[in-house]
Amino acid sequence: MSAASQVEAWLARLAGDRHASPHTVAGYRRDLAKLLRYMESEQLVAFESLDANRMRSFIAAEHRAGLAAKSLQRLLSSCRSLFRQLNREGLMAQDPLLGVRGPKVRRKLPQVLDVDEAGALVESDSGGRLALRDRAMLELFYSSGLRLSELVGLCWLDLNLDEGEVRVLGKGAKTRIVPVGRQAVAALRALGAERGMAPQTPVFRGRGGAPINPRTIQMRMNKLALQQGLTKHIHPHLLRHTFASHMLESSGDLRAVQELLGHADIATTQIYTHLDFQYLAKVYDGAHPRARARTPGIGNGESGIGKTGRAKPDGHGEG
Repeated sequence: MSAASQVEAWLARLAGDRHASPHTVAGYRRDLAKLLRYMESEQLVAFESLDANRMRSFIAAEHRAGLAAKSLQRLLSSCRSLFRQLNREGLMAQDPLLGVRGPKVRRKLPQVLDVDEAGALVESDSGGRLALRDRAMLELFYSSGLRLSELVGLCWLDLNLDEGEVRVLGKGAKTRIVPVGRQAVAALRALGAERGMAPQTPVFRGRGGAPINPRTIQMRMNKLALQQGLTKHIHPHLLRHTFASHMLESSGDLRAVQELLGHADIATTQIYTHLDFQYLAKVYDGAHPRARARTPGIGNGESGIGKTGRAKPDGHGEG
């Protein structure tokens, strides 16, 4: 089997067995196409011909061509996934990426709206026949922290407005139940009264009754943001960031926010909600039994407990 055929087989496995989204599969295909072009330029016909030096040369060439650090890390991740699969199938003896690292990516803190800005955006009236749809979309984004793809894929049978819940099909075909706020429920009821609530019908419809195009949502949000005089870059994911941030500020419950967002790893939630160490320390102080200040008169004050009640770092940890 040729290298290109092995790539296609891996992509088919991603879409089938692993339930990767079309967007994810397309990203892998673009990345692995770069690798195949590099192999062709080096007259390499099989992945077995790759080694760490060649992979470093490949990454360096992409970097010189202008690929950003984040894109290079994604490229490496795509290649690693393919090589692991080929290794499992006995088609590669070793991983040519062992010991190969990409450039460090500087994480950017996500921008969020404050409470007043969020309220102004979701309550804005676009006017005309699309007003109810726009209001329901924005209320649901902010109320439940849905991803754009999750909102686009909703049908009325996924909503339980009496209980204030929505069933969401997230990444990796994982389903979760998310609460829907009172104002979002009211907006969705108004939309359903106008357009009907047939169970299999998309909640947010575009032309011909098909699910709304994600690009249409972006354009409608931009229009409403301009009407409200918001200067920040407004996009659907911004309301997800904002939902997470406001939930965490109000509750302090990182694990609950992780569940609401559908994150597999809590570290993702920490980045998503732009937690800093001071906030984490405050949560720790208020929650962990060993973090509280010791009772006066017990011990000699040399137990490693600092003035705030937290254990002083000793340079050791278990991750």
